[in-house]
Amino acid sequence: MSILSGKNILLGISAGIAAYKTASLVRLFVKLGANVKVVMTPSSKEFVTPLTLSTLSKNPVYSSFVNEDDDEAVWNSHVDLGLWADLFVVAPATANTMSKMANGVCDNLLLATYLSAKCPVYFAPTMDLDMYKHPSTLASFEKLKSFGNIMIPATSGELASGLVGAGRMAEPEDIVTFIENDILSKLPLRGKKVLITAGPTYEAIDPVRFIGNHSSGKMGFEIAKASANLGAEVILITGPTNQKVAHSFIHVVPVTSAEEMYNAAHEYFNDVDVAILSAAVADYKPKEVASQKIKKNDSTLTLNLVKTKDILASLGAVKKQQYLVGFALETHNELENAKGKLKRKNLNLIVLNSLNDKGAGFKGDTNKVTFIDDKNTITQFELKSKAEVATDLLTKIIKEIDA
Repeated sequence: MSILSGKNILLGISAGIAAYKTASLVRLFVKLGANVKVVMTPSSKEFVTPLTLSTLSKNPVYSSFVNEDDDEAVWNSHVDLGLWADLFVVAPATANTMSKMANGVCDNLLLATYLSAKCPVYFAPTMDLDMYKHPSTLASFEKLKSFGNIMIPATSGELASGLVGAGRMAEPEDIVTFIENDILSKLPLRGKKVLITAGPTYEAIDPVRFIGNHSSGKMGFEIAKASANLGAEVILITGPTNQKVAHSFIHVVPVTSAEEMYNAAHEYFNDVDVAILSAAVADYKPKEVASQKIKKNDSTLTLNLVKTKDILASLGAVKKQQYLVGFALETHNELENAKGKLKRKNLNLIVLNSLNDKGAGFKGDTNKVTFIDDKNTITQFELKSKAEVATDLLTKIIKEIDA
């Protein structure tokens, strides 16, 4: 899955011959899972039609503040468009449009939206050779970059005038690759490996029955997605769960039992920078597993249970540079029990949640947690979505590993 998946991309099109390439650019963004809206300068419609771009983006195309042909026209808010966007890509960016962007001229919807946008702005210049080299154009490049805008360099080739040289807008595939690489290079977990365990474990009684728990795996999957979106390479070891994830940075390792999760965790642990063990691992398993289904002959059934291997403690015993995080689900003496687990298992951080807190615990989409680190810093949070908890957790980890 591309880092652009799920992003809101606003494509600004100005009036250059390269505008014909934007149909392919929109299609590429959509194919990668992005949500795309298009805002055009009025003159750019002479090079590519709004109908084409609307069809490909599956959204209306905007080129004026109101549609004057519509008696019931509504205001096209440049502010709303700017705030909607996660990324604003101006392609093609003509000398005229770039000069106006650089100097705050605001005479069309695209420029008003640019001045309202709070997201990263990319611009892909296009113009003829002499225009590209003109001092005023070079000044626009530098001024736009000084504002924090990101220039997608033009390439050399045959231009519309027949001249050969710099000024050709980057190809759509190259624009997409440039943006992806730029985003990835700035992500705080880029180059880091993160191991995450999630879900329950099932401990077999016989071929059809098991001992398990109510863990849905939602918390671990949210942490995995958040880690990948921050650039990490993620190994997600998950017990049986209905949760799904599709991300090119996440490698899913399915397991069933505590023993399988133990072996998988130790297989990958040496090579990771961070390990977050959010799985609800069974503490006990049947001493013997029946090879055939146990028949319901007696009014009672006695099982002899033995302890499973403690994955968290075993990793704490062998950790070197890894930042190790555990979870504690408690019902009484929560803080004291969590602190004891933190020290006993040699953790850097423990995430405490209590079954006494409404909205916390298994199955739900929310959680209420407290962070306790190895410096005895305690941070309590209000009830939040598990996605927000994952973000809070990774913010804490990034701060610690970068300290």
